Amino acid sequence: MTDTALLADRVRGCFLGVALGDAMGMPGELWPRAQVLAHFGRIDRFLPGPDGHFVVDGYRAGQITDDTQQTLMLAGAIVAEDGDVVPETVARHLVAWADRVGASEGNFLGPSSARAIDALRRGVSPWDVEMRGETNGAAMRIAPVGLVSRVDDLEDLVDRVEASALMSHATDVALAGAAVIAGAVSAALDAAGTGAERLDAVVRAALEAGDVGARRGTPVVAPSMRRRVELAVGIARGPLDDDAFLAEVYELVGASVAAIDTVPAAMALVVRAGGDPVRSALLAANLGGDTDTIGAVAGGVCGAFSGASAIPDAYLSVLRAENDLELDPLVAAFVGFRERTFRRNRPGVLRRPEER
Repeated sequence: MTDTALLADRVRGCFLGVALGDAMGMPGELWPRAQVLAHFGRIDRFLPGPDGHFVVDGYRAGQITDDTQQTLMLAGAIVAEDGDVVPETVARHLVAWADRVGASEGNFLGPSSARAIDALRRGVSPWDVEMRGETNGAAMRIAPVGLVSRVDDLEDLVDRVEASALMSHATDVALAGAAVIAGAVSAALDAAGTGAERLDAVVRAALEAGDVGARRGTPVVAPSMRRRVELAVGIARGPLDDDAFLAEVYELVGASVAAIDTVPAAMALVVRAGGDPVRSALLAANLGGDTDTIGAVAGGVCGAFSGASAIPDAYLSVLRAENDLELDPLVAAFVGFRERTFRRNRPGVLRRPEER
């Protein structure tokens, strides 16, 4: 492949990896690990939402959830600002998406996003929502920020992370988690060397970005994001078989909707899967907990690492048939953002509009 074709394959892979992990993890969403194992045995393909499930009852096999929808929403907000991440624009796109899909009428919104959307809909400025969200919504949708950011300028990368999240997840732990994933996605596009060397570079970049993110936002009582990711990655690199590995991640790292659980668990899956988006999606689906979000987050990193060409058509054909995934314009836009002479996010986006 040419450099541009390779970049386009990885950008497309990032978006498709999010959708793949989301749809594969959808059936067991928010079920305890024991319930996932008892009901499914093992998930090895796309499955419909189980009858009576409190979130995904009636979902079709291969159908995405709000994880992918919000990722595409954020990508659209970035395209609208020609590659910048502007809080007011993200807020408008977030509310428009929620209104379009009736997000506030179902059970699939996370608590922080739901409260933020309600406030924004009432006309509250994204700067004044005063959200102290510690959940995974910012990390869940952050992949497009990684696509337009460089890990050789981590302060700018985290400026973009914060601009995308301040209306809903403006705590140090949520921003650290989102920064980990944005850093991993960005490094996955560019890291050189063998597969193992590239994966090591992705983990290093993720940890460094997370350290910067941990210095932003409202401080809350939470474990260290760096140490929790290091713990998770260490488990992934250990000698356990996949079932024992998943049990260890679920029991020691956690798989809840909290950012401090979701992000380390996702990074463990990235490493365990060797950057393979299909393997990471299957691991996430069988983990238990917030399986669709953990799958989407890990899938976005793995898709950026291995590219869309690593996802067999048997999976892609289902995703395309069951969802509105017109990615060509987005891929072209994000390749353009990444290839052009790189510039920092618009100066002043982390100041209120009247102060810019």
